[in-house]
Amino acid sequence: MKKYILIALCALVSGFIYAQQSPEVGGPDPERIGIDAAQQQLKEVSVDKFEKDGFWHSTMSSDDGYPTTRLFLGAPMGKTPIPEEEGMDIPDRYVLGTRVDYLHRGYTSFTIYPSRPIPIEGICKTVSVWVIGRNFNHVLKLLLQDAAGNDFELYIGKLNFLGWKKMTVAIPPQSGDGHGIVQRDYHYNHMMGIKITGFRVECDPMEAYGSYYIYFDDLRAVTDLFAEDSRDEDDMNDTW
Repeated sequence: MKKYILIALCALVSGFIYAQQSPEVGGPDPERIGIDAAQQQLKEVSVDKFEKDGFWHSTMSSDDGYPTTRLFLGAPMGKTPIPEEEGMDIPDRYVLGTRVDYLHRGYTSFTIYPSRPIPIEGICKTVSVWVIGRNFNHVLKLLLQDAAGNDFELYIGKLNFLGWKKMTVAIPPQSGDGHGIVQRDYHYNHMMGIKITGFRVECDPMEAYGSYYIYFDDLRAVTDLFAEDSRDEDDMNDTW
């Protein structure tokens, strides 16, 4: 029995070595495995540092409460600058704060949104933002618009923590049948990326009373700029 097992193992190892040395005709080319990963140019970019007074607003049902949004001096201690921005003297003194005064306890939500959607170039992989959640069981969601003009909201996480925390959400990849979040039209290179349209806070009804405070800083994205840098310089613009 041991002899037969040893022969079988030798045959298996020999077959594996042969398969490695002589790829099957018509099978995957080993040199092209992982080409999608190779054709990426990932870069962390700043989307908004929340430095523009009056650019961000907030809203909620007037039956449930009143939100107020403004800038405050401050910054997360654990934040590190983007290497490309070092020495550029880019203003980064403020954070965005929103206060909500509830009229009653119940199921409700409020939205924090920019004056206009903020575009992210390339194929966005992740979006991150520093948040103070005040240890409430509320839920933070990211609002975005894809390249086809469709609106989506993505779950970022619960706000049940104290102090500043960097919260990150992954942008789901575009499905092969063209559904889901569309970040690229392969016929038109200028139709690419997403736009940030705001944040939604879904309030826990057991904690939706009194006043609630939330703060944001340093909205960033990790995006693939390979297609952006590979555009044909003599391409035509289909905007007529």
